[in-house]
Amino acid sequence: MSNSNNLMIRDHCFSWGRRTYLMGVLNITPDSFSDGGDYNSVATALNQAQELEAAGADIIDIGGQSTRPGAEQISLNMELDRVLPVIEAIRAESSIPISVDTTRAEVAKAAIAIGTDLINDISGGTFDPEMLPTVAKLNVPIVIMHIRGNPQTMGQLTNYQNLIGEIRDFLAAQIAAAIAAGIPKEKVIIDPGIGFAKNYNQNIEIFRHLPELRRLDCPILVGPSRKSFIGQILNQPQAKARVWGTAAACCAAIFNGADILRVHDVQAMHDVSLVADAIFRDSVSGNTRK
Repeated sequence: MSNSNNLMIRDHCFSWGRRTYLMGVLNITPDSFSDGGDYNSVATALNQAQELEAAGADIIDIGGQSTRPGAEQISLNMELDRVLPVIEAIRAESSIPISVDTTRAEVAKAAIAIGTDLINDISGGTFDPEMLPTVAKLNVPIVIMHIRGNPQTMGQLTNYQNLIGEIRDFLAAQIAAAIAAGIPKEKVIIDPGIGFAKNYNQNIEIFRHLPELRRLDCPILVGPSRKSFIGQILNQPQAKARVWGTAAACCAAIFNGADILRVHDVQAMHDVSLVADAIFRDSVSGNTRK
């Protein structure tokens, strides 16, 4: 992205292209694929948020609904009960930008009201018809991700004629829908959806062709952290043991133009980003070297 394309989130300036920004994952769920059940209490969640911030996170991403393959949808009230107390606790202690990982407009509205700063919607605004109009009214940024189906069905929906073209077309359509709903384009961030209705080879292809999404002229978020394709490469079934593999994927994403990385292991990926940025980014223009 052009270094003149900046986004203010709370009192933090995100200057796209200058460096890689880190979104630290904080799942308030019993069943997420790599950290389910780790942060089920407000106290443990707050402690983890503070550790993520200290390690170099630029955003804390809080989710109460697991989106792992096969995950069951929880009730609206359960999602609210999981995320709102944690958001309140973090906001009482820190001014770090907070995003809420949700597909529900009601959760977005309630979260923003108590101090959340942006919405991270894995459905790209397609699951809830009120999401894009709600985000427009709230005047906050949104991450629009590509998905097919939902977490229960996406594993069977990996048949593409033109993977990158179809991802790009979906994202372009949802950017247009967001703008039509009243969301300024500079507040739209896109995510190709690593692991969401993509198989091993398709995930690899996304990394190789990430620059093709730059023509959409939005900041790009990539979420490779601990994903199953890394486990396949490493023959490592334990998600938490995929840190080095995640580091390699993050380095590839930075080389190919990612602006934000959504990660669990913030300290390690902070170091990866510092070195990769020094090698790949042009400190004057803010563009990645190719």
